[in-house]
Amino acid sequence: MSLILLFSIPRFIIVLNANQTGNYKLTSFIFILMWLTPFIFLTKSGRNSIGIHKPKNHQSLFFSFILGVLACSIVFLIGKFLYQNTIENWFVYISNSYKSIPVNELKGEGETIYFILFALIGMTFSPIGEELLYRGMIHECFVKLLGNNKASFVDSLAFSLVHLAHFGIIYSNNSWKFLLIPSLLWIILMFFTSRLFFYCKIKSQSIYGAIISHTGFNFAMTYFIFYYVL
Repeated sequence: MSLILLFSIPRFIIVLNANQTGNYKLTSFIFILMWLTPFIFLTKSGRNSIGIHKPKNHQSLFFSFILGVLACSIVFLIGKFLYQNTIENWFVYISNSYKSIPVNELKGEGETIYFILFALIGMTFSPIGEELLYRGMIHECFVKLLGNNKASFVDSLAFSLVHLAHFGIIYSNNSWKFLLIPSLLWIILMFFTSRLFFYCKIKSQSIYGAIISHTGFNFAMTYFIFYYVL
């Protein structure tokens, strides 16, 4: 539990502040700390126990990526169907973090370049950091007590709740708002997405399955924001 609080509270505050100021540099720093944590605090045996080893099923990595893309597509379609292009749509609100891009650059070749740049950032920092922490270290902390499947419920709940900072508690028109129903839907969607990442870890028998699936989700999210939201 202390590991959840140690990362979740600072990350929550930093993301909320970034949503207000538009400066997201510190969020990348948090993800890098997540990357480093298993290599600082765990032995080689400990890192192996959380899944940092070669996947037993390499083919499953491809399907993990596809499943991540499909999961994001469902999340996008639900938000679009329920809330169209309003601020209650999670991807519309998250697209505010892309507003540093000059509007005149989002045309033709410039749009493609920015898409590739943002996609690469989204496919590296958070997927690696979050999966090593949530599907790795946090998950393993609860395995002996709860078993593998129930431990996934804990790490998935922690993962989904921390994403309230990304959407749910929003900063709009110079004031903070809490969107009760949209945020509940967002938490549920993030919970089941997190469970999907755990499934991909199990199928590949490696943390890399979860990372690749998360990568696919973030790739699709960047695509939808660039080509259907912005």
